[in-house]
Amino acid sequence: MVQVFPDIIGHRSVVPTICPGDPIIARLSSVRDAVAARIRNGSYGYWIASSSGTTRALGDVPDVGDPHRLGLTNPIRGIASHPSHTGYWALGSDGGIFTFGAARFFGSMGGRRLNRPIIAMASTPTGNGYWLLASDGGIFCFGDARFFGSTGAIRLNKPVLAMAPTPTGNGYWLVASDGGIFCFGDARFYGSTGGIRLAQPIVAMAPTTSGKGYWLLARDGGVFCFGDAGFYGSGPQRGLRVPAVGMLASTSGRGYAMVASDGTVLDFGDASNYGGGAGIGPVVGIAGRLLPD
Repeated sequence: MVQVFPDIIGHRSVVPTICPGDPIIARLSSVRDAVAARIRNGSYGYWIASSSGTTRALGDVPDVGDPHRLGLTNPIRGIASHPSHTGYWALGSDGGIFTFGAARFFGSMGGRRLNRPIIAMASTPTGNGYWLLASDGGIFCFGDARFFGSTGAIRLNKPVLAMAPTPTGNGYWLVASDGGIFCFGDARFYGSTGGIRLAQPIVAMAPTTSGKGYWLLARDGGVFCFGDAGFYGSGPQRGLRVPAVGMLASTSGRGYAMVASDGTVLDFGDASNYGGGAGIGPVVGIAGRLLPD
């Protein structure tokens, strides 16, 4: 015997009803998958570092300490995120390395005599090593970072100031202040601003997720796109009045964010913005992971 009860609004019964919770229930699987992806792929957000070593954690990345609390003898020159985004390396102007969170120490150039100063660093995809870059394009490898070449023995028109590894870790790009690009390993050339008269020098670069393109960032916030890197806006369009110092690409490849020396963060395309670093002193870099907004 089947007993039939009257319908109750908002609940299921033997007679079809319209449930106010249906749209939410329909979205649960996609929400679940998105949350699982964030957990599986580590934290999101970024750290913004100043030359004094003061570092601000924004978004979901953890506050794991900073060099400022260690009593520095030399200013911080740059910052690089561990691939899990649960820790980072800070680079001292003498080539010294400071580790926080998941980032491990594999060696440094601190205390060594250098032809040119160390000005940038980058992590390998595994997080078990890193490259250090000198302003003459010299490359120093630690941990599982492999050497694929350098411009250390080449006479350059302008100093090298940034680098970016390929997604495989089997190569890297170096960029000079005039936007000249130097490719090593499996890094391919997609173009440069080396032959263009720039209003302001290039200060940073970021590769696309595919590794088939890259963005170059000028000090005035100008953005130059090559390969499959799309243009989503620039600092001058947003009224940027202070020097840009670093950039991050969205994980989707359809956006990017830049940070200025005063800690201002500007987002473009689908890049998320987790806040800025105002008040921490002259900003020298940004590192982390930007999810699509």
